[in-house]
Amino acid sequence: MPQNLEHSPFSEAVNMKRASVDQKSLVVDILVKSFDDNKSVNYVVKQDRNREARIRGLMDYSYNICNTFGDVWISDDAQACALVLHPDKKRSTFTSILWDAKLALNVIGLNRVARVLGRESKIKSFHPKKRFSYLWFIGVSPQFQNAGKGSQLLNEIIKDSSAEGRPIYLETSVDRNIQWYQKHGFEIFQSLDLSYRLYMLRWNNGHV
Repeated sequence: MPQNLEHSPFSEAVNMKRASVDQKSLVVDILVKSFDDNKSVNYVVKQDRNREARIRGLMDYSYNICNTFGDVWISDDAQACALVLHPDKKRSTFTSILWDAKLALNVIGLNRVARVLGRESKIKSFHPKKRFSYLWFIGVSPQFQNAGKGSQLLNEIIKDSSAEGRPIYLETSVDRNIQWYQKHGFEIFQSLDLSYRLYMLRWNNGHV
């Protein structure tokens, strides 16, 4: 998640909705700008002169996965968005296998795949076996941060997941975001020491 998404008491109400297919480029653009310097994203993405294009490839992949096996949210002013995966709905298809191959080749780098898969395996080992919502990415256009859009979007995701009886899981590598998530009812339940500290959070709302 990007920096500086704290709620502002002077923010205007913004409606959140599920993104349409033709809004994909808007979603990807927001996430690329929001996560350019994110430690977790840059751990996954091969660091070379094509780094920015590789981040775009990661967001394109994540959009495709969540649009197929979860939800893509966007504000009605197209300045905030989120990708939510429902892991229990995820299936291996011919198309998803092609997406995975493209991710390995163009984003991660073949010589780094084992390292990144090891990271993902550690994260998934702490996820529940029951159905849940995985908040993969949430971002706000940099020029619109600190206006409460992130809080409004997160509240909408919480409302939707609560209605479906799904706890929410996520990770962040940004220390200043922890308090923001805690204000919305999330708790830290684990952390991983990689080449950086990755905090794992969950929102249960009474679900065991």
